[in-house]
Amino acid sequence: MAVGFAGIALADPHRMDYAMTKGSNKKGSKIKRRRGSKSRAPKSSPDNSSQIRIRIESAIRSIPHGKVSTYGAIARAAGLSGMARQVAQVLHRAFGLPWQRVLGAGGEIKLRGDSAIEQRLRLEAEGVRFRGRKVDMKQSEHKFPGSGERKKVAND
Repeated sequence: MAVGFAGIALADPHRMDYAMTKGSNKKGSKIKRRRGSKSRAPKSSPDNSSQIRIRIESAIRSIPHGKVSTYGAIARAAGLSGMARQVAQVLHRAFGLPWQRVLGAGGEIKLRGDSAIEQRLRLEAEGVRFRGRKVDMKQSEHKFPGSGERKKVAND
């Protein structure tokens, strides 16, 4: 490690396995070398993340023309309950998906600016009806197979 301007630590290009200790911003802090520093495996392996992406993409592609769904419903249909943000990430990175058919909870368009206007125009062109600024979910929501409410069994 070399010390640069104003005591800022700079990395030594030949010794990248140095790290600052917890109190590194204090005067007189020490530099420690990590022993046996190896890159740790990410929490989700590449195979797992690509399987998640494929499941989300197939759920999005299953939404028919003229119907819409929510980020949360797509996550549940893909078997990933509570992972609505991952649905948004897949939509952001993927090409060729019917992105306009994915809405926020209650039928709200979550995009902003020109993208929101484009999404509304595309949905209206598909025949999706709006009630004010939101989609009429009673008429236009796509129900994924197996996502119906469970029937309660009465104990006799």
